[in-house]
Amino acid sequence: MREFGAVGDGKADDTAAIQRAVNAGGSVHFSKGSYRLTKTVLIALDRTGFVSLIGDGTAGVVMAGPGPAFKFLGTHGGTADPEQFKPNVWERQRMPVVDSLAIEGAHPEADGIEAEGTMQITITRTHLRSLRHGIHLAVRNRNVLISDCHIYHCTGIGVFYDNVNLHQSNITGSHISYCAGGGIVGRGGNVRNIHIANCDIESNMGKNSPPTANILLDSAGGSIAEVAITGCTIQHNSPGPDSANIRILGQGHEPSLAQRVGTAITQEGHITITGNVLSDVQVNVHLKNARGVTLTGNTFWMGYQHDLLVEDSSNVVVGPNAFDRNPRYNYGTSTNVNGGLVFRGSRDCTLTGLHVNGVWRKPAAVLIEKCDRFHLANATILDSDGVGLLLRDTTNTRVAGCVIRDDRAERKATRSLQVIGGKGNWILQNLLANGQEISVGAAKLEGNFDGK
Repeated sequence: MREFGAVGDGKADDTAAIQRAVNAGGSVHFSKGSYRLTKTVLIALDRTGFVSLIGDGTAGVVMAGPGPAFKFLGTHGGTADPEQFKPNVWERQRMPVVDSLAIEGAHPEADGIEAEGTMQITITRTHLRSLRHGIHLAVRNRNVLISDCHIYHCTGIGVFYDNVNLHQSNITGSHISYCAGGGIVGRGGNVRNIHIANCDIESNMGKNSPPTANILLDSAGGSIAEVAITGCTIQHNSPGPDSANIRILGQGHEPSLAQRVGTAITQEGHITITGNVLSDVQVNVHLKNARGVTLTGNTFWMGYQHDLLVEDSSNVVVGPNAFDRNPRYNYGTSTNVNGGLVFRGSRDCTLTGLHVNGVWRKPAAVLIEKCDRFHLANATILDSDGVGLLLRDTTNTRVAGCVIRDDRAERKATRSLQVIGGKGNWILQNLLANGQEISVGAAKLEGNFDGK
């Protein structure tokens, strides 16, 4: 880098020198120092050929102008199908790399890294701090890898899928925290095959920010689907209005579907949320207009409004998960936590093996309202203030083999189970500590036991 005229003292403007180094192509090595930029360094891959930005953890770039510090611009316009690649992509552009470099913002509109038209961009061991957006994925990309990165304290979004056409992206082993606009956010576009694994994603919402989430996937105007969120710790920030750990807004729009299925409005999903630790937000997981979502093996606590809120969704499968109130966490504002599960306006869902404990100040620990064709089996619902399980105006639903009890000395619940309105429901073989209350004609009862 020094041979191209870069000073690296944090004061001199190194933009032109770094641009010369990039234009020469190949490995651009950043030795120890602070390299100040005042405008974006453009890596036009078809012109430069292969480029890697390489540090060893001792070099930092300060972006003192608007826009991304580095913009990778490729020309790939196809999918990941080998037949859709032009030779120049493999010969000059594949797998641009950023590794072991720090990028810091010194301008309110400074971003870290932007990618457009790339194939196999790989960002590893990179520190992105005090920027607007850390990593900005725009227009079209394929096969993105982001791993072992620290993305911290951005005014915007940590990793931003910005109306992008992008299939095949992995985000692994990274810390993404204190980004006011959300941790990992997808808005519109055409996005498939996101795998978010083994990350720590925390407090990605400001106290005065518009509602967002640690992970927010919003299909409005496009479609985002085929997602795995596995093995992550996803927590905080409960003071943020309507904050969530995971929020899936599945209503999308795809005009090409109108002739084939009769409508361009979609209900996106095919999402698995497995093996995560979720806490300390207003809503731990929020699904709206989603289809084909599976939640299993997660632990939930400190959902101030709800632990799980499912609205206008279908084909949601909720398997064994722990929804708990552990006395270990009785500090600060934790006594304001309500918790609880709400399913509203949804259909064709299966709930098995739920463990729910300590829902406070709610009409029900588990509320199923205006839903159809649910199957709830083998749940344990304990020591909650309201009704353990409440079905309101729900139809064609089976509830079987559940244990619903409140054995606290100052029990508040008057009933373990209520069915209000609706029809065609079947309630059988449940163990109820405080009995049941069923509207006439709302359900068939069989073999329920009042064990108080």
